Amino acid sequence: MEKADIKRLLDEVAKGALTAAEALDRLSVLPFVDMGFAKHDGHRPLRNGFAEVIFCEGKRPEHVKAIVADASTRGLNVLGTRADGRLCEMLAKEFRGIDFDEQSRTFRLMKMTPEPLPGKLAVLAAGTADLAVAEEACRTAQFFGVEPNRHYDVGIAGLHRLLSCLEEIKQSDALIVVAGMEGALPGVVGGLVGAPIIAVPTSIGYGASFKGIAALLGMLNTCSEGVSVVNIDNGFGAACAAIRILRMMQDNG
Repeated sequence: MEKADIKRLLDEVAKGALTAAEALDRLSVLPFVDMGFAKHDGHRPLRNGFAEVIFCEGKRPEHVKAIVADASTRGLNVLGTRADGRLCEMLAKEFRGIDFDEQSRTFRLMKMTPEPLPGKLAVLAAGTADLAVAEEACRTAQFFGVEPNRHYDVGIAGLHRLLSCLEEIKQSDALIVVAGMEGALPGVVGGLVGAPIIAVPTSIGYGASFKGIAALLGMLNTCSEGVSVVNIDNGFGAACAAIRILRMMQDNG
């Protein structure tokens, strides 16, 4: 439940459209629902503006299903990350409207339209092999009310590709830059634009890339000032960091 939902609830009580007992029943799920195997946090949007998201990898399918059912029953939007096709096939049989994206391994169940967040977010990916992580970032941003501008396959092996869209990229209020191999793209972009940059190393690369560690270290050691770095393959975390930036800009006018 978000702040706007509670305000509507209080307005309905004030107008007599809802009894205090009915309002109390709706609020009874706060701050979390103890499901035995999980404590579903319905209070999180009130604290930090983010609905709880299901990280599906390692969870039993029936547990994911139960969490989705609980959130859906309460009219909450649901985002799942690191989900496979078999899990989503099972969920699609139980819940109408499940939107599964195989590339990003995410699913969404939207019970209400998220309030659009102003500001421009750009998501850059160095190569086509990085798109799974970039799309996880994009679909997370959309879930929380931001429609990103995508600029894919703009890695440093062909800088003319990046330069061809540089003027549009410069209009962004925040950027997510995704790269594997040596992880050089965020440093290059950081030298060209002034907006906040969240760098995402991916596990893409040959043996000495060490499953993303080389890209991670390259990004951490960039000489471009002020580039922030999230964990390997963490498109979700990058999107949430960008959303915090855009929300702060909105709050400050």
